Amino acid sequence: MDEFLLAAIEEARTGAREGGIPIGSVLVHRGRIIGRGHNRRIQNGSAILHGEMDALEHAGRLPASVYRECTLYTSLSPCAMCSGAVLLYGIPRVVIGEHATFMGEEDLLRSRGVEVTVLDDPACKELMAAFIKAHPEEWNEDIGELPEAGNSGNSR
Repeated sequence: MDEFLLAAIEEARTGAREGGIPIGSVLVHRGRIIGRGHNRRIQNGSAILHGEMDALEHAGRLPASVYRECTLYTSLSPCAMCSGAVLLYGIPRVVIGEHATFMGEEDLLRSRGVEVTVLDDPACKELMAAFIKAHPEEWNEDIGELPEAGNSGNSR
């Protein structure tokens, strides 16, 4: 397994242990993790602390030239907000653990020149399935609807 996806999964597991939604992310620059995070919506009562946003926050303030050399790894397909951050900072590559549970703004990212890779990782799927089964209200609160076969919702 890719070491950086594994780091994103570990962040997702940390979020789950904290009682949150198990979505993790890492920002990688020149083969080194410079920011890591996980969804903290529940833990912090936050509307915006998705895994990707948390990883960017933990990377700190960086010059644009650094973002343009980064890859963002995330355990679940990024929502419109997180995809907007990718575009805003000019991050050229996003690697996604899975998008069966939720299909984010991958087409938008691709249309703006971002290289998007979906790994279809079983561990990422299992984390989300277990969370949704145990906490459908929290998932529904963020996603806006419960997922059904073939329906990934509108937002994350």
